[in-house]
Amino acid sequence: MTRNRMIFNAFQMNTVSHTYHGLWRNPKTTQVHFDTLDTWVDLAKTLERGKYDALFLADVVGIDPAYEGKWNAYIEEGLHMPCHDPAALCAALIGATDNLGLTFTSSILTEHPFSFARKMSTMDHLSKGRIGWNIVTSATHSAAQNFGFDKIVEHDERYRWADEYMKVVYKLWEGSWDDGAVLADREAGVYADADKIHRIYHQGERYKVLGPHMASPSPQRTPVMYQAGSSKVGREFASRHAEATFVVYPTIEGARKGIAEQRKETVAAGRNAGDLKFIQGFSFVVGSTEEEAWRKSAEIDEDISYRGLAAHIGRDMGIDVSGLDPDMPIEQTSMSGVQGYARMFEDSNNGQKAKVSDLVGALSYASRMVGTPEQIADQLEQWQDAGVDGVNQIIQYFPQSAEDFVDYVIPVLQERGLAQKEYGSGTLRERMFPEIGPQLPDRHAAAKYRGAFVRDAEVSGAGGTHVDWVTAGV
Repeated sequence: MTRNRMIFNAFQMNTVSHTYHGLWRNPKTTQVHFDTLDTWVDLAKTLERGKYDALFLADVVGIDPAYEGKWNAYIEEGLHMPCHDPAALCAALIGATDNLGLTFTSSILTEHPFSFARKMSTMDHLSKGRIGWNIVTSATHSAAQNFGFDKIVEHDERYRWADEYMKVVYKLWEGSWDDGAVLADREAGVYADADKIHRIYHQGERYKVLGPHMASPSPQRTPVMYQAGSSKVGREFASRHAEATFVVYPTIEGARKGIAEQRKETVAAGRNAGDLKFIQGFSFVVGSTEEEAWRKSAEIDEDISYRGLAAHIGRDMGIDVSGLDPDMPIEQTSMSGVQGYARMFEDSNNGQKAKVSDLVGALSYASRMVGTPEQIADQLEQWQDAGVDGVNQIIQYFPQSAEDFVDYVIPVLQERGLAQKEYGSGTLRERMFPEIGPQLPDRHAAAKYRGAFVRDAEVSGAGGTHVDWVTAGV
C-alpha cells in the first residue's frame, strides 16, 4: 500500500512548562532555559534534521486565579507563566533555519488586524514563505482584561469577532495589492504601480481600517492558517478559514468520526475535503524494546505534576477543578471555556460523558504513544487510516524527546513513506498542499477579495480622503 506522507510539527510554547507539567524539574530537560535563543536554535536544528514541517508555538496572554481561587499554582509550576512572545521567537529563528516552517499563535485580542497583517507579511518575506498562524480567540478573563475589556466575550460572540478580524486581514493580504503591483523598475524610477495598490475602506462592528496594506505581497500572501477550536462554532470557523486544525482525539474511532464530520462541513463551506488537514496531538515515548519504552513512560509519570495538569485544564475550561470530585461529570460544571475537550472525549467514547479526571488526564495520557519505532509507526498508520493527516508532537523532555523521535522513529517512517526524506521546494503551503501552490486557492473565503477593490477616482487630500471607490461584491 502506497501511503501519503504525514505532516510533522513540534508543539511547544515559549515558557517553562507547556503541557507535561512538572517535567521541567528533571535535569534531562533544558526548557528551564526557554528564555535563551540557543535553546530554541538547538531544537530547530534537530527538527530540520528530521525534516519536520514546522515548529508550532502556542501562547497565552493572561493568568487567571483559576485553581484554588488563586494564581499561585501557575506561577509555582511555571505553567505558562512566564510566557514570552512566540512571534518574536519565530522571527529570531528565521535566520537560524532554512526549511522549517515557523508557526505561532496570535489571538484576535492581542493585536489590531492592520498591524498584525503587516507583521505577518514581513515575516513571510524574510522567511521566504515559511510562516503560519494559529488563530485563537482567547478564553480567559485575565486575557481580556489585559487588553481593556471587563471580562472575556461570550464564546460564540468571540467567533463572530474573529470572522470580522479575518475579513480585515484578508482584504489587506489578498485585495490591497494586485498581482504585478511591484515593478522595481530602476530605469523608469518606479518601484510600484500606484493603480494596482488599493485602500480597503473596511468598516465593521469592531474595526475601521482605511488601508492600503503597508507591506507588499509576500510569497504566500496569506500565511498558512491553523485553528484548534472543537466546539460547534469553532469547527464551523475552521471549515471556513483554516488549512489545518489541531485535534486531540483520545481514540482512533473518535478521530474517524470527528474528522469525517468536519470534512463534510468543509465541503459545505465550498471547499474541497482535502483543503483542511487534521493534525493530531501526540507525545511519544520510544524504546529499543516495548519493555524499555513503558519503563521510560513510567518515569515520566513520576515526574508529572497532577496539580499542574489540573490547573491547566481547569483554566482552559473556565472552571476551578481543585474542589471538584474527580468522578463528577464535566457537564455538571459551568463549562464556559474550551468546550472541545469534552466534545472530543465524548466522540471518542461512544458518547460517554467526560468526568473531571478524564479531562485532567487527557493532557498527559490520552495522546501518549509508547513503544518501539516499529510499533509507533504501526500506530501512526492506523491513525492515518482514520483520517489524520499529521502529527503535532508534544515534547516531554526538551529537546531529548524530539531527538529520540528524529533518531529512531523518523527513519522507520521514512522507509514506509509516512515521513518525507527531503524538503520539497517552495513555501510552507506548497509543501503541505503540493497541488495548491504558494497561495490560497480560489475556493477559499479569502480569494473573493482579490481584485475586489477597484479604483474609480483619485484619492485626494493630505489625509487620503475617500472620493469614489467602488468595491466589487465585498
